[in-house]
Amino acid sequence: MTTNIEIQRIKESKIASVDFDNLPFGSVYSDHMLECDFINGEWQTPVVKPYSPITLDPSAKIFHYGQSIFEGMKAYKDADENIMLFRPTDNCKRLNKSAERLVIPQIPEEVFMAGLKKLLEVDSDWIPRKEGSSLYIRPFMFATGKGFHASPADAYKFIICTAPSGAYFAGEVKVLIEEKYARAANGGVGFAKAGGNYAAQFYPTQLAMEKGYNQVIWTDDNTHQFIEEAGAMNIFIRINDTLITSPTSDRILDGITRKSILQIAEDNGMKTEIRKISVGEVVEAAKNGSLKEMFGAGTAAVISPIAGFGYQENDFALPTLENPYASQLKKLITDIQTNKTEDPYGWRVFVK
Repeated sequence: MTTNIEIQRIKESKIASVDFDNLPFGSVYSDHMLECDFINGEWQTPVVKPYSPITLDPSAKIFHYGQSIFEGMKAYKDADENIMLFRPTDNCKRLNKSAERLVIPQIPEEVFMAGLKKLLEVDSDWIPRKEGSSLYIRPFMFATGKGFHASPADAYKFIICTAPSGAYFAGEVKVLIEEKYARAANGGVGFAKAGGNYAAQFYPTQLAMEKGYNQVIWTDDNTHQFIEEAGAMNIFIRINDTLITSPTSDRILDGITRKSILQIAEDNGMKTEIRKISVGEVVEAAKNGSLKEMFGAGTAAVISPIAGFGYQENDFALPTLENPYASQLKKLITDIQTNKTEDPYGWRVFVK
């Protein structure tokens, strides 16, 4: 393993063909990617290389046993052309926590950070400057070792790809509280960012969309009586002036945006509670008018307000507030991310 990084530059950039004023989320890719292989028990020299397809043997264990994990991050550029990351070592720690659970070799933090920074330096022109846009970063690891035997692979690949992106969600979001399917179970891999977690979400979400909803609110796997997550995000629920979110567990992802929101909310005089919250409590709050806000929180959307939810064939609309917590918190966190305000927490990391 080495933190020396080989650089293979693209012959001709495709950046001139990109409309940075109208960026979709995560479907336009930058010129380069970082790649590093784990072979014979060791991480090899990382390479920054042109973005290109990956060739794998049909017996590669990623296809058969699902050893695949990922992270989501963003890079920003301020008016002085400084490049910034937000809590990147937390992403590395969580990636390695996921790796441990899926028996994937952990990536050394120095390789993760050095490789990421070098990739951003090489593709610095791809970082959007438009308000609300960012360079979305996708680190991921998967099994490349061959064989049909049901066991961990002996070789793996670590890759970081980037995509200049606009907003993740546009418009109002309506969600359906799930009563049958579960996102994760106790003792499982719900806390990890494993690809299979998200694949298993697609079918229940598709059913919800067929009913006119955008996403699913996940409930506990045993009773379906407790709120857990919103789609692929952590969830916050405001009842009166208290902001409530579920505790992390085997089933719930330890979201970096979630942790940041809790800290910023407390420091700005917003009362927070980390506790179980039942579906019944949310429905009753909606009926008596004490339910003020619900929103999802995650890297891609930062904060995504929920306009209404469905449960047992009934729809409930959220009130329209003049200065919702969601808007306040999103501004506070994005101002730190984009270097528009002081960072009292040391979360902002400059690349150069």
